[in-house]
Amino acid sequence: MGLFDVTQAALEKALEGSALRQRALANNLANANTAGFKRSDVDFQSALAGALANASPDQVETTRFSVATDTPSSARADGNNVDVDTEMADLSENSVTYQALVTVAKARLHMLEIAIGSR
Repeated sequence: MGLFDVTQAALEKALEGSALRQRALANNLANANTAGFKRSDVDFQSALAGALANASPDQVETTRFSVATDTPSSARADGNNVDVDTEMADLSENSVTYQALVTVAKARLHMLEIAIGSR
């Protein structure tokens, strides 16, 4: 096992995906009153799970996340499909996910510090 293994690569990519999702969800909220605006989201968990199925650091590191726009649905007469309550719940969930990932990454780095004797 190398110093930076599949787990470390997955943590880094999950943090990247969670940050991208946070931007997409915040953009949805910012445009909640924009006529014709369609909400978007990032399903980074599925993309990362697919990459982890191979358990190769290279596969995980090259995983790309994309913002998907929800074009078929329209919840309002003006064509906007942003539900503020749903977006706020998704933002909260994503924030908890991000904080959990940061905590795990920090713990792993702390273990490395201990192992190399810098603490």
